[in-house]
Amino acid sequence: MSTLRELRQAAGLSQEKLAELAGTSQPQINKLEAGQRKMTVDWAVKLAKPLGVEPAALLGLGLIEPPLSGSELKNTTRALRNAITAQPQALVLPNNPHENMPVRAAARGGVDQEMFLEDGPIDWVKKPDYLKNARDPYGMYVVGESMMPRFRPAQILHINPYKPPACGAGVIVVKRNQAILIKEFVRRSPEGVVLREYQPEAREFTVAEEDLDTVHTVVGLQEP
Repeated sequence: MSTLRELRQAAGLSQEKLAELAGTSQPQINKLEAGQRKMTVDWAVKLAKPLGVEPAALLGLGLIEPPLSGSELKNTTRALRNAITAQPQALVLPNNPHENMPVRAAARGGVDQEMFLEDGPIDWVKKPDYLKNARDPYGMYVVGESMMPRFRPAQILHINPYKPPACGAGVIVVKRNQAILIKEFVRRSPEGVVLREYQPEAREFTVAEEDLDTVHTVVGLQEP
C-alpha cells in the first residue's frame, strides 16, 4: 500500500475529499497512489496540510534505505522549505469550490504544438450552468495557433472530462507522458485516436493507442 493511501485512510478521507481539500482532482490522487505520478515536493506540500502531516512524510524521507547523503538531505530540505514558504496564492482553493472550477495551463511548448500540464490550477473561474452537475470539470487556456480560427490563443476552453467525444468535437488529448493536444476529434481507430488540426495546414493524424491516456471533450469556451 502506498504511503499516500495509508495517510489518506488514516485521516479518514476519500480520494474525492482529499482532492477537494488540496485543490486538485480525484484522478490525480488515484494516479499518485498507484505510482503513475511521481510524488514531487510540490505535491507533498499541497497534500500535507489536509492530511495533517509534514511534507517529508509523503516523500518517505524517514523510510529511505540507505539514508540520504549530507548533500542530498540538504538539497531536499532546502526544496521543501522553499516550496512551503513560496506557495502561490493562486493555488488556494476558493471558498465555494462547487461554484468554481480550476483553470489549467500549458507550462511550455513542445513538438506538434503539444503542451505540458502543470500539477495544479493556476486560476479559478465560475462554472457555467451546463457544468454545474458535471464531475471534475476544468478550464484550459489555449496556447498556440494550430486550431485557428476555431480556437484562439488566450481563450479558456470548458472541459467535461467524462463526456464521450463526437465526430467534430473539440478535444483535449492527454498522452501518457502528460503532454496534451488541443485538437478536433475525428474518430477512433484500431491504431488509436484520429485527430484534425488546421494550422500551419489542415491535416489529420493519429495518436497511437500506446501513447494515449485519456480524451476529454470541449463543451464550451469563454473569451479572454
